[in-house]
Amino acid sequence: KKGLRDKAMLELMYATGVKITELLNLNIYDINLKFNYIKCRGSKKRERIIPIGSYAIKCLKNYLEVRPAINVYNLDYLFLNLKGTQMTRQGFWKIIKFYAKEASIDKEIDSYTLRHSFAVHLLQNGADIKSVQELLGHKDLAATQIYSSISKKSKIAEVYKNAHPRA
Repeated sequence: KKGLRDKAMLELMYATGVKITELLNLNIYDINLKFNYIKCRGSKKRERIIPIGSYAIKCLKNYLEVRPAINVYNLDYLFLNLKGTQMTRQGFWKIIKFYAKEASIDKEIDSYTLRHSFAVHLLQNGADIKSVQELLGHKDLAATQIYSSISKKSKIAEVYKNAHPRA
């Protein structure tokens, strides 16, 4: 149960770029598995629709099969801890640390790492910055442009590595 929940949480966070608070505040009615999206409420209760891919859907379906066994208080929150209450930020932080250690990742990883990776990977693979801004729920484009500069640096380094004879 725990592994399926953890996998669903981590995959959904990477697949959608939601913030940790947004993830933990999702309820079962915010997920639409028929049309492959989640409804997310960000800061100031602004709502946005975020598509989710087939891998995240598979992980969610697997988790939703075992979720009733831990939902002893009949809560609508999507992600519950093993006591059957809403998953906390601290609980999620421990999950991230656990899996980072299991994967022998030495870099410092936190809840923003998956959001950051979501944005950078979209930009590296050709997504336009306005779409990424909307997916992340940024009001100001400047907040999204940080990810764009990281993506450009990565592309420049790759071009150098592939093109320079002494790279």
